[in-house]
Amino acid sequence: MKLALRTLPYLRPYRRLLGLSSVILVLDAMVDLANPWVFKILIDHVIGGQPTPPELAALLGPIAQDQGLFLVVIVTAGLVVAIINNGLTVWNSYLQTKIEQGMILRFRSQLFEHAQRLSLTFHDRQRTGDFMYRINYSSAAVGEIPMMVPQLAQAIITLIGMFIVTYLIDPTLALLSMTIAPFLWFSIRRYATHVQPRLEHVRSMEGHSLTMIQEAMSMLRVIISFGRESYEHQRFTEQGRRAVDARVRVTVSQTLFTMAINVITAGGTALVLGYGAFQVIEGRLTLGTLLIVMAYVASVYNPLQAIAGAGGTIQEHLINLKVAFGLLDTEAEIRDAPDAQPLERTQGRVTFKDVSFTYPGRLETLRNVTIDVEPGQVVAIVGPTGAGKTTLMSLLPRFYDPQDGRILLDGIDIRKITVKSLRQHFSVVLQEPLLFSASIAENIRYGRLDASMEEVVAAAEAANSHEFISGLPDGYETILGERGSRLSGGERQRVAVARAFLKDAPILILDEPTSSVDSRTEGVILDALDRLMVGRTTFMIAHRLSTVRHADLIVVLDHGRVVEQGDHETLIVQSGLYHKMHDAQVRQRAAREGRRPRVTPLP
Repeated sequence: MKLALRTLPYLRPYRRLLGLSSVILVLDAMVDLANPWVFKILIDHVIGGQPTPPELAALLGPIAQDQGLFLVVIVTAGLVVAIINNGLTVWNSYLQTKIEQGMILRFRSQLFEHAQRLSLTFHDRQRTGDFMYRINYSSAAVGEIPMMVPQLAQAIITLIGMFIVTYLIDPTLALLSMTIAPFLWFSIRRYATHVQPRLEHVRSMEGHSLTMIQEAMSMLRVIISFGRESYEHQRFTEQGRRAVDARVRVTVSQTLFTMAINVITAGGTALVLGYGAFQVIEGRLTLGTLLIVMAYVASVYNPLQAIAGAGGTIQEHLINLKVAFGLLDTEAEIRDAPDAQPLERTQGRVTFKDVSFTYPGRLETLRNVTIDVEPGQVVAIVGPTGAGKTTLMSLLPRFYDPQDGRILLDGIDIRKITVKSLRQHFSVVLQEPLLFSASIAENIRYGRLDASMEEVVAAAEAANSHEFISGLPDGYETILGERGSRLSGGERQRVAVARAFLKDAPILILDEPTSSVDSRTEGVILDALDRLMVGRTTFMIAHRLSTVRHADLIVVLDHGRVVEQGDHETLIVQSGLYHKMHDAQVRQRAAREGRRPRVTPLP
């Protein structure tokens, strides 16, 4: 019930449409009540020759005395009732679909927005396919459940109305028709108890199948290069077979439930028909009256079946709703503090004070890191693989929050700055350039959405990418495909640099932007980055120490600790980790070039 009540805020904008739909439902139920009377008049008074009821005779006048005209009027009345009934149904279907889809869109958009606000720590633990399933499929329950309420209300109104009419005609037949209610209730309870847990399991398995598809498509180059197409196909088929088997078992249970409902109502119909036929034989009931009673009993059983079937359907929708609200209820770890203020423009002074951070389930990644960076400085972050370099930089724009210590921006704790305004002050160029499957212009403009085409071109020129873009058949309108697959690695990186140029943020984070390109392309990118770094506080993560020789400050990390700080000249003459890493790279480069290495002597 609590889950169902949580759908009401999404229904509120459509309350007028819902009110109109409710009126139509009541009218539709009233028209349903009129349907059987047409057949009774036709059987008893037109065909059977019994006297026309006084009220009907007064209404029709001379027509009631002419059997042919009487037949035409009654048949026409039946047609009019059917047209009105179906017209109301179509109109109500339009209204309910509009309400339902509007609710689903609002809820789905809220889930999408919320998922983007969750921390990377949360996303690191979750499967992408699970997000896709929750947002695209489970979210539909937010509209489906409220739209079942009017249908149930209509069924209940119809049930009450037809039972009353049937009772007025023949109390015994009316009471006999309701003997099936306890059996229906028992069936619904048993369905809810035994099928609901299995539905939850099926939902989980189907979500896992989506994850496998997403992973396979994103890792397609690896799959093809290792020749693992058959292996992945087998994995997906086996997972799909398990999901299908589970779905089949649940569907069989649902079908058995439906069959049980139909058998119960068929038994009730047989009971009423048998007793009613006996009454006709005994002369206590006319054939027309029996027909109208049977029509009403059938009409009573239709809403009963709808109510019983809705119980199973609602259970399935509630499971979906629980899954979807589970995502919405996940609290964002990275959120604005109550006293957070927007930051207009930073000078670029960054201070790490005793910062420590640990990923869930791992040992300490960063321990007591203290760094002080002046505005406009170029800071190189170096160290062995796994030293915590990327993690340290991820703390600056609050992709994660440290467990201990503080990070200050212009002397302000970054947790006292609104997340949105904080991130507006950072441009990030990653090791793997991430591009959207849109045009080159749109990817560059992502740095600043309101940028003009002239500004996009200027950013591309500054990033040394205008020349190769202009050489493409469609130029800046070239569609890149997923992850920019139509460009080379170096071209993708230059587009990413152009995007950073266009954003024009005062703090720049470069996460090994040239590690996966050749030396010629590296020179082109570094030339663009040199221009990008002018006047900005820059953090550069690098494995190639030759690219950071001119940094104002070099921070050496090892096992999450700052083991050395200083410029190149200061660190190279010390017998520390930087010296050892530098000499190791000099020897490797000399070995590749077939010459004697020139290492730096220790003091």
